[in-house]
Amino acid sequence: MSTGAGFRAIIAILAFACGTAGAQTPSPQSPPPPPSSAANPPVELDHVIANIGSNVILQSDVEQEMHLSALEPLQVLPGQNTPDFALRRLIDRTLILEQMKQQQQPTDTPAAEVDESLAELRRQIPACAQFQCGTGTGWERFLQSNDLTAGVVEQRWSQRMAILHFIDLRFRSGIRVSQEQIATYYQKTLVPALAKDNEKAPPLAEVSGRIQEILLQQQVSGLFQDWLTSLHDQGNVKIVDPAYSADFDAKTAAVNQ
Repeated sequence: MSTGAGFRAIIAILAFACGTAGAQTPSPQSPPPPPSSAANPPVELDHVIANIGSNVILQSDVEQEMHLSALEPLQVLPGQNTPDFALRRLIDRTLILEQMKQQQQPTDTPAAEVDESLAELRRQIPACAQFQCGTGTGWERFLQSNDLTAGVVEQRWSQRMAILHFIDLRFRSGIRVSQEQIATYYQKTLVPALAKDNEKAPPLAEVSGRIQEILLQQQVSGLFQDWLTSLHDQGNVKIVDPAYSADFDAKTAAVNQ
């Protein structure tokens, strides 16, 4: 299947490999015996997990998404790297990419920018230290240990950067953080938090810019989550695999709280 991890509209394929049993050569007067399904049972190569409008998510997409979590160990915690959470990430990404296409926004990033970002990533992933990911050979060993290829990673990272840029443009513009909000955060959040660790807060003037960025991110995150919830409501998301559908909605709701 495509290395795009389930973002293109595809037709679900159930492929079966069947063989015939070692039967004796039939006589000319009798028809050949039918193939023995008991001797060679069907082998399911892949199956549909969810439909999102005209898009389809396969089991192989979910598995690949779980492997790709190795690129963001601080974002996807070990307890969250389960098939259910991987499916949720795939659904969110698919819905966002569809919106980007409808608004004629690019869904990938120039290769030079991707290469630069991945070079920085290779220095940040904790597990990369033992593989020496700074070298091409070490990076390849790290990817192989997580059942990934350079092509899959580059394509996913290109999409990820495009999505982050889209979210930033859509939600950050127009947001304003007042000096009063910054001062309130400093007095009611930062100072008490540092005091608990017996640390003295730096002067407000020194951390004002950082506090402003935190408050911006909080507002962007809130607007984004509301928007994503509306996409789920409108996106015609249907979980077709009962192994997921039984508790997927409950787990998704818990994550969004």
